[in-house]
Amino acid sequence: MKKIALFATASMLLLASCSKENDIFNLTQDETNKAHAEKVFGITFDPNHDWNTTTSGEVTIQADASVKKVQLLVYVCEITDPSTPSYVTRNAMKLLNETETNGQSTIKLYYDAPQDNLGLYVAFSTDHGYFVRKVKNNSASLESTGNSRMTRGETLDTGYTLPDGDFTIANIISSYASERTWNTGEKLYELSDEAYGNLKLTSATETDYSDEFKEIFRGLVFSYFPNGRDYNNLPKVKESEYYNEGAYLTTTGEPIIVTPMYKCDHPQEYGAEVYNSDLYYYYYPAKLNPDTTYLKNLPKYKAIPFNQSFTETEDDYISKHGSFALLYYGDGTPQVGTKGSFYFPENYKIGFMVRAKTTYESGKKQGEVYADGRLNNWINKVKKYNFFSSFKDANNNVEDDIPRAAWFTYEGRKFMCWESGTDADFNDIIMEVQGGKPIGDDIDPDPEVFTYCFEDTYVGDYDMNDVVIKAVRKDKTTVKYSLVACGAYKELYILNINCGVITDAAEVHSLFGMEPNHFINTDGSNKRPYITVTKTVPETFSFRDPATMPQILDKSTGNIIKVSKKGESPFGIMIPDDFRYPIEKICIKDAYTRFNEWGQNAVLSTDWYTEPDESKVYKK
Repeated sequence: MKKIALFATASMLLLASCSKENDIFNLTQDETNKAHAEKVFGITFDPNHDWNTTTSGEVTIQADASVKKVQLLVYVCEITDPSTPSYVTRNAMKLLNETETNGQSTIKLYYDAPQDNLGLYVAFSTDHGYFVRKVKNNSASLESTGNSRMTRGETLDTGYTLPDGDFTIANIISSYASERTWNTGEKLYELSDEAYGNLKLTSATETDYSDEFKEIFRGLVFSYFPNGRDYNNLPKVKESEYYNEGAYLTTTGEPIIVTPMYKCDHPQEYGAEVYNSDLYYYYYPAKLNPDTTYLKNLPKYKAIPFNQSFTETEDDYISKHGSFALLYYGDGTPQVGTKGSFYFPENYKIGFMVRAKTTYESGKKQGEVYADGRLNNWINKVKKYNFFSSFKDANNNVEDDIPRAAWFTYEGRKFMCWESGTDADFNDIIMEVQGGKPIGDDIDPDPEVFTYCFEDTYVGDYDMNDVVIKAVRKDKTTVKYSLVACGAYKELYILNINCGVITDAAEVHSLFGMEPNHFINTDGSNKRPYITVTKTVPETFSFRDPATMPQILDKSTGNIIKVSKKGESPFGIMIPDDFRYPIEKICIKDAYTRFNEWGQNAVLSTDWYTEPDESKVYKK
């Protein structure tokens, strides 16, 4: 048996002098250690396994003078939560690297990415908008496609022909808010069913979005607004200036055309909530600057009965579902027979509302919800209605002004994302809006996270949480490291980061303000904020480079644990994901049931980390 090398001295002076050029411990494994690991996992490891699920490379980008910034993105499949209905989409675009162009026409970006990715893409930020193109043969350039509007704020697709005929008010009904005495006397105005059928438009130049547009759009939207009940995307909505009083579209004198393009409501389980709902709108001259009482009492006009856009059973599908032009009925109180015009006066504000009419739990789920959260104070706060549960805080309170829609832009197009149901993911309904002034922010994808997980000994329990470090690349020459957990009692040190407070001489527990003999962020006790540092690196930097990867020093033994190499056991692994590591004393094979498939054969189940057992992984 080979003996493990020890420090010649335990002094902190020598500890502080550790470097990759002078390794304290040359990492090897004897047969006893390997036998222990395979006993814990209950399998024989693939002898050629290098425990790597990451690929690296470089992309060459061509940019013209209009491009101000480029981003290298990866299309990934994110965590699959077995407790979430299967219809929920988890694919997303993640940021790998970015840089300002500074007038350069040719740019190289280096990257690390999951091996199991769905493609690399480059995003071009220009004065005209945000455009994404697929990387082909390790290169990308910005070229217009049929789905692009290369000028930010361009109004209408010229392929639309407005229908002939009169479109007049046929019915006047009371709102749910009026029936519940929240806003007595509020009226809703609608055309006949036949009229909505005649109002439905199809573009002669773009009958549907291209497949590439759909793929990129899906990745961007669900990266920014992850889909599912576990996600609260409200903070992102409120980071934008385009919510509440900022959520109103400003007219330019041209028609306003709305195109439903996506819904996700699990119709067979929840009573076809979107299919049984309608889009309404209201308007006023921008110069008025009215208060909320005035807005609540404005006439609300039905724009789209969603049962004329979507089929009842479709779900999680991006497509043009017909387009509808909004109608201007003047500024007075409309009557049955009042005729609408396709042309709004210039500088009017248009607000939007969804009227939920589902018959599923109708007493709780029916109601009007507004993009302007100031008009939602009743529906959000009354505990009888399921809307309350979406947004209540830890003290069982709800703010008065929570919005139900968000605006964003992509390729010069304007999109509304709606939360019409009873969670807060803001992607139940997505609609494109043409006409009016620009509104909404470009989506800025979140960075891809890489997670280093270490055991502190070769004969451990392999819960892989003794030290957990997460890392992201901020730009060409900047990376961020975060020490997130320590599931060990030993005195441990992180080598190779050497930046800010995370130095070779800083004991891991002490960085969290604690002594050894404590678990930190691995069980229900001792929850602490992450310890984060930012480091300058070369443009060619890789998280996979053995010379720069973090290492863990166990002072009690002198052992240095590195990321595992070919033929070794998985005592140190790097995962290309914001990895949800196992809780204390839970082996990684039990928290991720496909881990052993990967352990036995390095080419199988390489995305094992996307399917955790929710009961066995740490939650913040």
